[in-house]
Amino acid sequence: MFSDTHFHLKYMAERGIDCSSLLAALAERDTFFALDIGTYCDDLISRMRIAETGCSAIDNLTAAQKARRMLYFAAGIWPAPEAISARMEQVDTLRAIIYDAQKAGTRLVALGECGMDHHWNTENAEGGKVLLDGEEELFSLQLELARDCSLPVIVHSREAFDSTISCIRNIGYDRGIIHCYSYGVDEARAFLDRGWYISFSGSVTYTKKSCLDEIQALLQYVPRDRLLIETDAPYLTPVPYRGKTNTPVFICHTYEYVASCIGITSTELSVVVDENIKQLFNLGENVSREISPVPIQR
Repeated sequence: MFSDTHFHLKYMAERGIDCSSLLAALAERDTFFALDIGTYCDDLISRMRIAETGCSAIDNLTAAQKARRMLYFAAGIWPAPEAISARMEQVDTLRAIIYDAQKAGTRLVALGECGMDHHWNTENAEGGKVLLDGEEELFSLQLELARDCSLPVIVHSREAFDSTISCIRNIGYDRGIIHCYSYGVDEARAFLDRGWYISFSGSVTYTKKSCLDEIQALLQYVPRDRLLIETDAPYLTPVPYRGKTNTPVFICHTYEYVASCIGITSTELSVVVDENIKQLFNLGENVSREISPVPIQR
């Protein structure tokens, strides 16, 4: 119950979260799907090891098995200036790791996160237009890689709608998630018309009273068969725990908020989200496969 389509276990651990206790808590409530997201070209193996170490430390064998069954992984390159400047080499590294992961039969189910961030990467930033052109190429290369590997894409798009949708149109690959959605109805229509899923995080619970009608209209506009929920933990902790380090345990509050806006219960929304997850990530036999302590040799 209450799947989480986007979190960063490594960053939670770095902030002092006990991964074993966290995974045990998620297993106890029978979480169906929990997706650990990549941000560096070569972080997949280390993240899988962190997850397996957490699962192995769970005392209850049944809970440990449940934790392994719910965990899935994505691998991608966040658009940091360092990654942009070395984009060709970074994508080559990512490609090799994804190929190895798929060959090894790991629980890698998506490419990401990748995309555009014009909050940090601006024309006034160091590098200016060269940085922005490189960011677009880095995103495009990863969209092409996702298509080559038949993987959905986890897209980061912050203050960069025009650049994001332009890149997607140019590549023509429309399978994935616009994560931590932060635009309006018009932008949602553009993504939805192309077949994308839209994911909401705890940030929707920060809505000011003056914007309640606007966010409710947005949540009601997104078709239920394209709607996903995430934490982006350790970031964007939902109300009433805003200010604390976020974890997937808190995602129930985002489910409750979104469910109230669209007129269903949080339990009903959980069923909707799980069905969408099954469709997007093509989950079938993979549901029963457990992660390996050392999933890839590299």
